[in-house]
Amino acid sequence: MALAPSFKPLPLQLPSPPLQLPTSRRFSSTCSAVVQPDSSPTSLSSSSVTHRPAVILPGLGNNTGDYQKLALTLQGYGVSSVVANVSRIDWLRNAAGLVDPNYWRGTLQPRPVLDWYLNRVDEAVDEALKLSQGGSLSIIGHSAGGWLARVYMEEFSKANISLLLTLGSPLQPPPKGLSGVVDQTRGLLNYVEKNCRKAVYTPELRYVCIAGRYIQGSRFFNDSNSATTIPVAVEQSAPDVAIANDTSTLTSTGATFRTRFVGQGYKQVCGQADVWGDGVVPEVSAHLEGALNISLEGVYHSPVGSDDESRPWYGSPAVVEQWVHHLLN
Repeated sequence: MALAPSFKPLPLQLPSPPLQLPTSRRFSSTCSAVVQPDSSPTSLSSSSVTHRPAVILPGLGNNTGDYQKLALTLQGYGVSSVVANVSRIDWLRNAAGLVDPNYWRGTLQPRPVLDWYLNRVDEAVDEALKLSQGGSLSIIGHSAGGWLARVYMEEFSKANISLLLTLGSPLQPPPKGLSGVVDQTRGLLNYVEKNCRKAVYTPELRYVCIAGRYIQGSRFFNDSNSATTIPVAVEQSAPDVAIANDTSTLTSTGATFRTRFVGQGYKQVCGQADVWGDGVVPEVSAHLEGALNISLEGVYHSPVGSDDESRPWYGSPAVVEQWVHHLLN
C-alpha cells in the first residue's frame, strides 16, 4: 500500500441532470450515482446552525495537515471536525507486521499492528464527543481510513457514531487466485470483510461510500479500447440520489503508459485493470453492499497532488458541496 502517484489532471465536468428514481431499489450498473444538492452552501448552513461534529481519519501515508483545508470547508457548513493526529512517519509503525507470520501467509489482522492508529482515532473521537455535548458523531474516513473506521467501530463499540462516510476507501478485499494480483493489505481487508458488521443505511446508523471516477485504467499488454465491465451495485436508500447515465465527460481514448500504469494499480485492488477509479482505488472497490453508494465524476484520490481546480479530490470545496448534506441531516 503506497501513496498515490501524481497524474496529469483531467477536467471536472458534472454529468447531465440525473433521472430521479424510487427509493430502496438496487441497481447493477456501470453508471454513477451523483448527488446534486439543491441548496447553496449558504442556504445549507448558517453561522447560527450547528451540526453533529465529524472525525476525519487520514488515509495511508497522509498526515493530519493534509486535511486542514477540508476541516475549514466543513466549518463553513457549521460542522466542527477533529482530524486524527497522524504524521507521515507514523505509518512506518506498520512495519511491525513484517515479524508476524500472518503477514507472509496473507492472514494479517488489524490488531496489534494498527493499534497505534486505532488509539489515535479513539483520542479524536473523545475530543469530538466533547464538542457534541452528548450528541452523535460522524466519521469521515479517507482511503485506508475508511476501512480502519470499520475496525474501530467494531473494536471500540462507540454508540455515538451515527454516520460513516468513506472517501475513496478500498473496502473490498482483492480476489484470490488471480495471476499477478498480490493482496497489498496482506489479509487485512479479508479480516474486515469477515469480522466487521455489515454496512447499513438506517436512521440510527448510515454508511455512505463515495467513489471517484477520475481515470479509466487499461490492461498492460492489451491496447484494445474495449473494457470488460465490472457492475457497480448502487444502493438506492434516499430520494436525493439518482443514476446518471451520461459518462461521456470522461472517455477513454485508448491505452497509454499512464492508463496502463494506473490499471496495474487497480488490478492489485479489484483484480481488473480496465475499470474506472480515482487514480488509486477502483470505483467498484470503494462501494459496500448495504451502504448508500455514490460515484462522483472527475474526482481524484488524494489531497497530495490535488490543486482543487483542475485535479479536485474528495475534499476540494466543489466536491464537498456534493456530499456535505449527508453530514447536515
